[in-house]
Amino acid sequence: MSTTKDFADDGGPRAGVPAAGAGVPGGPASTRVDRWIWAVRLTKTRAAGAAACRGGHVRVNGAKAKPSSPVRVGDEVRVMTEAGLRIVVVRQILLKRVGAAVAAAAIDDRTPPPPPREERPAEVRRDRGAGRPTKRERRQIERLRGY
Repeated sequence: MSTTKDFADDGGPRAGVPAAGAGVPGGPASTRVDRWIWAVRLTKTRAAGAAACRGGHVRVNGAKAKPSSPVRVGDEVRVMTEAGLRIVVVRQILLKRVGAAVAAAAIDDRTPPPPPREERPAEVRRDRGAGRPTKRERRQIERLRGY
């Protein structure tokens, strides 16, 4: 029994037959970009995917995409999310939202790794209620911060 509802499992005449849009050979050749980025979990809702498209945050093969723009296998999709830019290549067309493992198999993630975080020195903190720093303390703080 499939947990992603890829197959009809009700015992009916279509039992064991892949569901429409399950991303199998012989499935749809293309789908809407807003629907696909939602299905592969790049956005939390389909409405958020459509809003990202309308706002110019989604590009398909370098061109700005409308929510209804088609995506096909092999297309490069760039999505600006809250976490940053995601660059993915379409491996599989999905019409419905699927589990994380299936979604990961449907994309080829080409997002570059984030830059290394800068090591910052420990910040000088004063005790609450200690009042304003004295001239000597202020000079020590400035020396620590590198001013």
